[in-house]
Amino acid sequence: MPSKPGRICPCGFKVPGGERCSCQLRRDRERKARHDLKRPSSSARGYNPAWQKESAEFRRANPSCRRCGAPATLVDHIEPHRGNMKLFWNRANWQPLCTPCHSRAKQAEEKAPR
Repeated sequence: MPSKPGRICPCGFKVPGGERCSCQLRRDRERKARHDLKRPSSSARGYNPAWQKESAEFRRANPSCRRCGAPATLVDHIEPHRGNMKLFWNRANWQPLCTPCHSRAKQAEEKAPR
């Protein structure tokens, strides 16, 4: 099976096929850091001790990941609440997920164009 050919990055370095140049990785890290500086803290977004308590209770009642059946490690909001506290606390909008399902599949779905 043929692999992607290498390329020359705009910075001048040769990059193997399918990989990213270190300058691109650095720019991505810097962009994400700038975004995080503007983002409210997790407790300001509602993930405070009250959430921790409710989340733990929900996981005890729903111990398996809704997607793959593995042990659930977190509670996910089915519809992103985006600061809407009524939606944030609506248990009908919660689902138990394992970290891999939340980190991969769910995040990819939320990033997809609608």
